Amino acid sequence: MSNPSQVEKAAALRSGAGEALCMCRAGKVVGSRVRGEQSPGAPWRESTLVPIFSATKTASAACFLQALAERGGSPAMELGELWPHFPAPHCTVEHLLSHQVGLAAWDIPAPIDDLEACRLAVERSKPLWAPPQHGYHPHTLGPMLDIFMCALTGSRIADYWEKRVRRPLGLDFYIGLPTQLAARVAVLQAPRVHGRMPDTPFYRAYFDPASPIHRAFNSVTGLPSPRSMNTLFGLSCACPARGGIASARGLALFYQALLGLLPNSPFSDQVLCWMSRPVVVGQDLTLLCRTSFTCGAMCEPAELFGNAGFGHAGAGGSHAFAEPGTGCSFARVTNAMQLGILPRNGIKPCDVQAS
Repeated sequence: MSNPSQVEKAAALRSGAGEALCMCRAGKVVGSRVRGEQSPGAPWRESTLVPIFSATKTASAACFLQALAERGGSPAMELGELWPHFPAPHCTVEHLLSHQVGLAAWDIPAPIDDLEACRLAVERSKPLWAPPQHGYHPHTLGPMLDIFMCALTGSRIADYWEKRVRRPLGLDFYIGLPTQLAARVAVLQAPRVHGRMPDTPFYRAYFDPASPIHRAFNSVTGLPSPRSMNTLFGLSCACPARGGIASARGLALFYQALLGLLPNSPFSDQVLCWMSRPVVVGQDLTLLCRTSFTCGAMCEPAELFGNAGFGHAGAGGSHAFAEPGTGCSFARVTNAMQLGILPRNGIKPCDVQAS
């Protein structure tokens, strides 16, 4: 059961806005809460789906690493073995999935739905840094990961996810939504801006078209704003970096599968080890703050990712993580978008308690 005394203290939701929280342990849902609306007049339900943006990245990375392990590979594989013309060929899979390859911004933009154009854009770009420096790749990671997956398996991340993970496990978590499910998706609301934008180094760079930080968020074109995900094109784009559509339950149960706690999970202990071990920590050259990444996930600080946990945030406020030591996973999804990249003030995992 949830803890109403804590949850009710959260700020009142706008009309048509809502959210859901879910906590799982040992393969089962042990606490959940929904509130608000998925659109004006339509109550939010446990089955309500919503775009989760970059919270998709951990699922995509898990698929790629599992496919790599099944072919005898490891995160130590050099990227040039899969993509000879990749501009950082001696960087490894681990470098790619921990945001160290320096290609957060491409030198020329490319549309999200044209993988060949994205390939050419990558090959014509120069890395802005090299390991051990790191900087979050908010959008470019998706097409690059799809190209590597095609080289490894002959198919895209979304295909592997659907056949090997989502469908066998029955997860309400899609990478590219079937159009017949669009009515279940919450309508995203733009964040409210009270007064001027924060005057910080990150936001100054974000709004400067000449900045690599601006280009990091605009190199992949076709979905110009978060609310573009309210369109059928956005919902079906299937981009591994931002194309996930999930319920809180579906997202939390994915992490149970990754922990090996769901029957028939395709993910091996080896993949869990790779994804739960921090590999880089320090000043992030994109977000201009301290970040830490595993091979495919965010980690640190503890108030965001639990005790020795790992997971990923998504634009606007979606957030999920797992704690291998306790067998717990947590997810929060919302359509009431907030400013910022990382989760901030709001309902914390402790606000949903096991019955």
